[in-house]
Amino acid sequence: MAWRRLTRGATRALALMAGVTTGAAKADLPGDAEAGKDLYAVCSACHQVGVNARDRVGPHLNGIFGCRAAAHEGYRYSASMERAGTDGLVWTFETLDAYIENPRALVSRTRMSFRGMHDPEDRVNLLAYLQKYSDSAANAHEAQPKAQPVADDLDPAILDIEGDAEYGEYLATECLTCHKADGSADGIPSITRWPEEAFVIVMHEYKNKVRPNPVMQMMAGRLTNEEIAALAAYFSTLR
Repeated sequence: MAWRRLTRGATRALALMAGVTTGAAKADLPGDAEAGKDLYAVCSACHQVGVNARDRVGPHLNGIFGCRAAAHEGYRYSASMERAGTDGLVWTFETLDAYIENPRALVSRTRMSFRGMHDPEDRVNLLAYLQKYSDSAANAHEAQPKAQPVADDLDPAILDIEGDAEYGEYLATECLTCHKADGSADGIPSITRWPEEAFVIVMHEYKNKVRPNPVMQMMAGRLTNEEIAALAAYFSTLR
């Protein structure tokens, strides 16, 4: 199976997987959605939610409750997440609670590098906030604006640059001294199969010192816009 070394939350999740329904997944949660909104800042580096939310490093989270894992059309998931969905993993309160507590305990080789949210009350509050965007398609548009600080002021011409994947492979040698081509993420986030636009935005956030990692700021600062686009094209094609 795609999940191993299960936490208690993951064990509960697997027990519910076989018979869960969308209606059950959307039962009102007891958490504090306002507190969950603040906690969502941890997620917002990779996931958007709310009005006009789009896929970035991770898929957007509108309508997540009741959906089968890896079912969001147009987003390229890891092989492990795709297997989990094929095996029957559905995102309910229980399964999301287990995943947020320890992502790799539920989906062993997920590309999500988040180390987990260990406080049960925090997880309930976060899920109560996310549920606001799953109650109905209408609510997803009436809810608060997207909660991700992305480079909205980035020149659209930069995003329009068509990257040369072969050149990106040549440039990627230095990247691959830390990041793994197979998508594994043992302490270093995976960048394999990232959407190209997300890759470009993140690299420019490092380049402009929006993101704080000094090593990545240095690396991104040495790259031209064309080189960033080439790396984005290369890493998006890796399997």
